[in-house]
Amino acid sequence: MGVQISGIIPKTEIELKSLAGEKVVIDAYNILYQFLSVIRHRDTGEPLRDSKGRITSHLSGLFYRTIKLIDAGIKPIYVYDGESPDFKKKTIEEREEVRKEARKKWEKAVKEGRKEDIMVYAQSALKITDEMVDESKKILDAIGIPWIQAPSEGEAQCAFMCKQGDADYSVSQDYDALMFSTPRLVRNLSITGRRKLPRKEAYIEIKPEVIELEKVLSSLEISIEQLIIIGMLIGTDYNPKGIKGIGPKTALKIVKENKTLDKVLEKVEWTFDVDPQKIFDFFLNPPVLKEYKIDWGELDRDRLMELMIEEHDFSRVRVENAIKRLIEVKRKGTQLRLEDWFKK
Repeated sequence: MGVQISGIIPKTEIELKSLAGEKVVIDAYNILYQFLSVIRHRDTGEPLRDSKGRITSHLSGLFYRTIKLIDAGIKPIYVYDGESPDFKKKTIEEREEVRKEARKKWEKAVKEGRKEDIMVYAQSALKITDEMVDESKKILDAIGIPWIQAPSEGEAQCAFMCKQGDADYSVSQDYDALMFSTPRLVRNLSITGRRKLPRKEAYIEIKPEVIELEKVLSSLEISIEQLIIIGMLIGTDYNPKGIKGIGPKTALKIVKENKTLDKVLEKVEWTFDVDPQKIFDFFLNPPVLKEYKIDWGELDRDRLMELMIEEHDFSRVRVENAIKRLIEVKRKGTQLRLEDWFKK
């Protein structure tokens, strides 16, 4: 999801350790989707579940990845989506239909034993529920990691916090954070390592990559307003798929030649129900929470054990080892001592 402008965006691959000591504000829904997508049984596409049948893939990913980030000296802050703008309603409805159709195809692929299709359809059928969100917040509370409830789009809140200097990077797979004017974006933070390509018996190595807004605008010789227009031409969450026949390079050319939204709209056929000016204004001035607290809590070992092991049936050995690692980091310190973590 999100705007697909990868082809024209300059980016730099980094090592995870290079983010040691940095505060990163993470689009929680985005990262939970990734965990739900990746942590599945390869033969059936089924996510992890506890003894009560509740999905736990997102909790597994959140717990172990957060600890890995802490171990690397990174300070994560999670931000959750609030209410979507009214003009996103149609997109949400269309996505729900896509999910329903994907579930049918997934069930058919499993029945017919088509392993190459199972994961693809299973991933397209996933959905984050309110219960999943609440469970993830409880895990973060027990670890002592702060989270913030955004009034609207999480990426907009992440971008605002970075602009305010309360975080060093926004973290998301989507490029929308750039259109919300985040100074620095990190992608691939939650999916680093060796990954299998869809429908292929091939693997690629994925590393985190940093994208700096100032470098993007400078290299493309455009303004932030023009970057937003490019995104709208290609397609955003508010006008999916964009203008027919227009990709990143063509969009860049159109924007450079016409400069403003009004002039660009004279050159293209806008076929969406939503007013383009509303999308443009939303990216420039999204609803955000301006008064918030970033509180670093103490690690609650007993609560964490209760949630992970007693409540959701995770391996006692694995969970205890992970918690021991947290305590070890606190005692010895790596790039960043945890004594500094659990302070405001």
